[in-house]
Amino acid sequence: MSFKSVDEQMALILRGVVDVHVEAELRKKLEKSYQTNTPLRIKAGFDPTAPDLHVGHSVVITKMRQFQLLGHHILFLIGDFTGRIGDPTGRNVTRKALTAADVAENAETYKAQVFKILDPELTEVVFNNTWISKLGADGMVNLASKYTVARMMEREDFKQRFKSGQSISVHEFLYPLVQAYDSVELKVDVELGGTDQLFNLLMGRTLMKEYGQAPQCVLTTPLLEGLDARLEDGKLVGRKMSKSYGNTIGFNDAPVDMFGKVMSISDDLMWRFYDLLSTEPTATLKARRADVARGALHPMEAKTMLGKELVTRYHNAELAEEAATSWKRVFSQRQIPEEMPELEVSLDAGPVGLVQALRDAGLVSSGGEAKRLVKQGGVSIDGVKVQDVTHRISSPGRFVIKAGKKRFLRLIAS
Repeated sequence: MSFKSVDEQMALILRGVVDVHVEAELRKKLEKSYQTNTPLRIKAGFDPTAPDLHVGHSVVITKMRQFQLLGHHILFLIGDFTGRIGDPTGRNVTRKALTAADVAENAETYKAQVFKILDPELTEVVFNNTWISKLGADGMVNLASKYTVARMMEREDFKQRFKSGQSISVHEFLYPLVQAYDSVELKVDVELGGTDQLFNLLMGRTLMKEYGQAPQCVLTTPLLEGLDARLEDGKLVGRKMSKSYGNTIGFNDAPVDMFGKVMSISDDLMWRFYDLLSTEPTATLKARRADVARGALHPMEAKTMLGKELVTRYHNAELAEEAATSWKRVFSQRQIPEEMPELEVSLDAGPVGLVQALRDAGLVSSGGEAKRLVKQGGVSIDGVKVQDVTHRISSPGRFVIKAGKKRFLRLIAS
């Protein structure tokens, strides 16, 4: 068990959390755990749909790791039964269920990726088909009797689908019930999930009471903004991290790419990343933020620390150092300024022409000047010279465009 006090544990556990049900209960559980040197049982469930995981997905897993570092018992639940039902969360149509073969194959993919964050030696991997398949017809009917249709229809996505005339299959009502029953079977103290899972997680509290157990505490984590998020009117705004927006840091990104992406984010987004992704102590992060605020630490150095932490987690410390050294060398050679104009463009209507982008961003006064500059070799994209005046940007991403010797543009294509 951790030697950290309950107050220290609470500070780390609640960092970056959106919903807490119920904070007083969580403190009592931690106090008992601390006094008896007995770890709490922490659960998070994942249906093995095998997406390409990025750090936006890792927010919940990082919170699990924080609990793990505090000495608590982690239950990484793979929904090999629930995955075959299909989670209706956020859906306006019935989700296509996975086959047993799909689930088995995808479960291995999940394990390979999540253990880049969690310690496999300290993580108990469980599959909910183990106990759900044993319920049988009688057990499933009994489980269904624990919750009313009226309460189920309070769920926002069900409510909206019903109002709009979209069909809701009866088996979709089973999903939150089965997920909640997992907590009963595992005698969970705390369950974690994204904010979109709040209804399901709270059902776990209800069902545990029905079965005579102490209800689990529930913690939800937010959806992480993508690399292009910025501060506007004192508020961080931006689309969620998504591969379709080209604003992600992937689990399997190369070390130098991962590090470079961290270095490209705004200073304000950096602290959001620290809060949601870092496993460093809260006191350490508060001190680092204070150092930046008073000028004792440059924001770029703070980002370097964050970049090294993430690359170390997904690769190793040696590669993190190499990535930082490589990035600094390239950054210095290119003399790329930390701040530069930005231009957001949509690819919905097709690829974006380089000449037009230079004009729209005001880096040149006319299309003719842009074409001459390109032909003369005075324009580069991410350090690569471009001399084709018809060059178009067709894939989403963030690109540094240099025009001449001192004009820079960060093009954000989505």
